[in-house]
Amino acid sequence: MVHPGGLLTPKEKPVPLKSISVTLSICEFVAGVSATLNYKNEEEVPLEAFFIFPMDEDSAVYSFEAMVDGKKIKAELQDKMTAHTNYENAIIRGHQAFLLEEDMCSRDVFCCNVGNLLPGSQAEVTLKYVQELPLEADGALRYVLPAVLNPRYQLSGCSEDSCLNMKTPVVSLEDLPYTISMVATISSQHGIDRIQSNCSLSPIEYLGDNKTSAQVSLADGHKFDRDVEFLIYYRAVHTPSVVVEMGESTTKSDGVLGDPAVMVTFYPNIPEAQPSIACGEFIFLMDCSGSMQSPISKQSKSQLRIDVAKETLILLLKSLPLGCYFNIYEFGSTYEAFFPNSVKYAQSTVEEALRRVKLMRANLRGTEILMALQHIYKQPSVPGHPLQVFVFTDGEVTDTFTVVREVKSHRLRHRCFSFGIGEGVSTSLVKGIARVSRGTSEFITGKERMQAKALRALKRSLQPVVDDVSLSWDLPDGLSAKMLSPEQTVLFRGQRLILYAQLTGTMPPAEATGAVCLKYTLQGESLENKVTFSLQPKLDANLTIHRLAAKSFLQTKDMGLRETAAGDKKDVLKVSMECGVISSHTAFIAVNKDLNKPIQGPLAPRDVPRPVLMYAAPVMQSLSPPRCGTGRRTHLSLGHRKEKKCTSLSEACLEKPKSRASAKKTNVETHGPVVEDNRLVELISLQKADGSWDLNEGLALVLGMKSEDIQAALTDKDANSSSWATVLAVLWLHDNAKDMDCEWELLERKAVAWIHIHAGSIRHELVKAAIAFMKSSADPAIFGP
Repeated sequence: MVHPGGLLTPKEKPVPLKSISVTLSICEFVAGVSATLNYKNEEEVPLEAFFIFPMDEDSAVYSFEAMVDGKKIKAELQDKMTAHTNYENAIIRGHQAFLLEEDMCSRDVFCCNVGNLLPGSQAEVTLKYVQELPLEADGALRYVLPAVLNPRYQLSGCSEDSCLNMKTPVVSLEDLPYTISMVATISSQHGIDRIQSNCSLSPIEYLGDNKTSAQVSLADGHKFDRDVEFLIYYRAVHTPSVVVEMGESTTKSDGVLGDPAVMVTFYPNIPEAQPSIACGEFIFLMDCSGSMQSPISKQSKSQLRIDVAKETLILLLKSLPLGCYFNIYEFGSTYEAFFPNSVKYAQSTVEEALRRVKLMRANLRGTEILMALQHIYKQPSVPGHPLQVFVFTDGEVTDTFTVVREVKSHRLRHRCFSFGIGEGVSTSLVKGIARVSRGTSEFITGKERMQAKALRALKRSLQPVVDDVSLSWDLPDGLSAKMLSPEQTVLFRGQRLILYAQLTGTMPPAEATGAVCLKYTLQGESLENKVTFSLQPKLDANLTIHRLAAKSFLQTKDMGLRETAAGDKKDVLKVSMECGVISSHTAFIAVNKDLNKPIQGPLAPRDVPRPVLMYAAPVMQSLSPPRCGTGRRTHLSLGHRKEKKCTSLSEACLEKPKSRASAKKTNVETHGPVVEDNRLVELISLQKADGSWDLNEGLALVLGMKSEDIQAALTDKDANSSSWATVLAVLWLHDNAKDMDCEWELLERKAVAWIHIHAGSIRHELVKAAIAFMKSSADPAIFGP
């Protein structure tokens, strides 16, 4: 038997997708991306090729075109059902047709169909999109090109039209028959400090006297084993700005594209304030599905997702304020709450919760978060304690729109802080539930520490409420601003705020200026941030700001093809079609009518295979037979992996202290230090709910001393052993884990408050004696005046 040449799928058919090339252009905090899929039919029959790929949910896809044997075919954005019908009709008539659409159930998965690719024919399919880049706590801008699409758990009774239902050929990474290349250009008027990535890069070439631009490319040979991630550090990033973009003169005047659009960026200078007395009700929702047994990254000795999540949960529990209420849910195919209702934060309830956390396993099969959320929302509220929900998940769910809509329907009674764990997490789920509930979202990949991001979210949840948020404009007569962004009701300290508006009326002379002012109230004090800007609009052929404004609008209205309310659907279709930005109700279609050869029999379907990453954890599949809405199989899903299990710090016994592994500042090392020493987690576990530590063998092991020596060093007979132990524990934190103080700041605050109450008049002498005993370099001022 003679096999055809080239790499084959398991069905021994050549794969039509040969390569993916990406051009990335980042200007300040906006990314423009052009991705080209290169196809070639090496068979002797016409083909229909299908490719499923991930996309960040913030991406505004505005262009789709095909180049077939040298001829360019521009796609048109149509109503999704109309596009499907036109695609089918084109294929029947013997035309070539190309279809691009969002998945039925999730905004962060796209499907590309290439129909009637003739034998020997080549096609290039190019899509373009723009997106805002999120700002990290250390000032970095993060760009992620999703390359990993994990298998997503399919609920029984869920839509069968989702392309994620379909099974595709599976090959090893080494045998993946297509490649990816990427070239990036980065620019900022403030200058670039450095660029880091989790992937191997070519040498970075900086341009301009002040390094105002840089060029870099992905090293050859990159495989689809991780998302491609850049962290970009500018020399100045926290600068308020306003950009005015010229509209499209050929567009009708009553539409979004016809008038100038404005993008306003604020960094509200919200002062730090003490948390209010009413602490809140904290619900922690922990994903215990089978996929959480996978490592958080592909790097050597990477911890399992479930273990990192458990450690983070322990830290959060210890950092909660006295007087609050809490509960913990673990979910998978089923869910279970630790307590029948939220319980008051006390030593007994925290001990029981810690016991249950240490028993957690990633053994609850699928990811059915909806039922757990519905149960939480049915519980009675705790009077005077606003509800805050923390969700930890690897996001491998299919019914994303349904979950987001459920959270949105309860947005007035709670805020949701979400955390996406590992590669291939659903950005649509993680960002969606946070956005509609006025919370924040975080993603943890590579060597990043989940603990730091979780504590940042907890601090935000404890901030006093910012009231009376409003935006006012000072514009010349005859000119007004119409907001395109949703009304802003929540502001967090240290958070960037981006707003979009449309300028309507008569544009003034070029030298005219305008101003926009953000006003809000914090604990009775009125505050404001004001920016003055030029009203001279800038020309951008891609209409970047208009597209981003349209995307911002669509994210608030578009709840999926089946979930969107009728009134909102009308608005979604209008803005999507007018601005050329794809939505769940629209699709791009391109038809090459020059090819008009009737097809003899059905086209041969060819699914682009997905790679299987080594040590992949088992994923529960739906028992219902999958099918696609167009009657075709349409999938690529990129798997996840499972490596040798690392010791969980939340369960590890105490070991001899190890040295810290320092993070190398190279192109491929992007994240913070990997802490091998488990003493920090053990010390946190030993802290009591009121903030104190007992003097016992556990603490002595962490301190590396004998308990009798520690007791003997306490010479003041008026001091109790818990006060002495608590001072020693705080000093240990400053001497041994100072680089992670953002993780233990809240529990230290509780400890110092406890010392003030219980050490009394001997506090200063106790601190002085402890510093001498520990040979500590810590400043006594950390314990207050």
